[in-house]
Amino acid sequence: MSGNTFGRVFRLTTFGESHGAGLGGIVDGCPAGLTLDAADIQAELDRRRPGQGGAAATARKEPDSVVLWSGVFEGRTTGTPIGFTVANQDQRSRDYSKIMDVWRPGHADRTFDAKFGFRDYRGGGRSSGRETVSRVAGGAVAGVFLRTVGVSVLAYPVEIGGIAAHVADPEGAQERPFFCPDAQTHAAWEERCAAARAAGDTVGGVVEIVARGVPAGLGEPVFDKLDARLAYALMGIGAVKGVEIGAGFAAARSTGSANNDPMRRDGFASNNAGGILGGISSGQEVVVRAAVKPIPSIARPQATLNRRGEETEITVGGRHDVCAIPRIVPVCAAMVRLALADLWLLDRRLGGECPRN
Repeated sequence: MSGNTFGRVFRLTTFGESHGAGLGGIVDGCPAGLTLDAADIQAELDRRRPGQGGAAATARKEPDSVVLWSGVFEGRTTGTPIGFTVANQDQRSRDYSKIMDVWRPGHADRTFDAKFGFRDYRGGGRSSGRETVSRVAGGAVAGVFLRTVGVSVLAYPVEIGGIAAHVADPEGAQERPFFCPDAQTHAAWEERCAAARAAGDTVGGVVEIVARGVPAGLGEPVFDKLDARLAYALMGIGAVKGVEIGAGFAAARSTGSANNDPMRRDGFASNNAGGILGGISSGQEVVVRAAVKPIPSIARPQATLNRRGEETEITVGGRHDVCAIPRIVPVCAAMVRLALADLWLLDRRLGGECPRN
């Protein structure tokens, strides 16, 4: 099975399944000499750990304790591959025995069978959202590197279940339920998720990711555009079904006079471009949003097929989130960090002078 590695210079390779012994990864291409220990990674893993998120959360409880196996000596990266693992401790594979020959709507069951003729039906196996634990760990390492060059990445939801938030305090979002960027909306989100759970249903949302400190000049003008690489990174998350940069789809309903960002000596007057022009960073904040679909595992009857092509009905059991948010928030941040670190080091390898000011 291919497609398990992200990046070309700063590379993350992940392994493991939702109901296997555990998950893990290898980060290759990380510069030597960075201050790093397991606590740096654990802090990010704690933000996506199962069992959080109030009414939106799964009943599955996992400590997600990371173990570093290589690539770090006396608290610093050595420049060699950084290996890590995270054990699964609260998996219940028996919850999935009834669907081993039935395709769940909205899941990758049918497509896995079409591609491989075989699938791990325990929680979706490799296509499970639990796979993202390795991305968050790898993104934490990328974040350590980015801090050395003055780049920070912040993520928070701007919408859950059709209820939009006002982005009034994104920094404080990290301490609020759902990572809510204002002090009020999380109560409405909690109520919306509780209502969906009571109805045996789920809801989706939108996550905004902002990268600060990205200098002008990062990215390439054709196939390796910064916005293209960010979209690729975020679309690699299983629940993400759309990505927009800056004004995004609203730009299609705008005019050139309204959408262009005027330039003055003291900087840009607006940021509809999301900090990227011609595929290259402009020096403004890089702003990206990811559309997250509702969790497809719902406790309501659905029409489907079994592996023999016979029509049947399914009600998905097991323990599932009602909404992928808030747990997908650190995953989105991790993928943006990985993309930025990779492009930064690729630019350096190709002889660029990034950061260019």
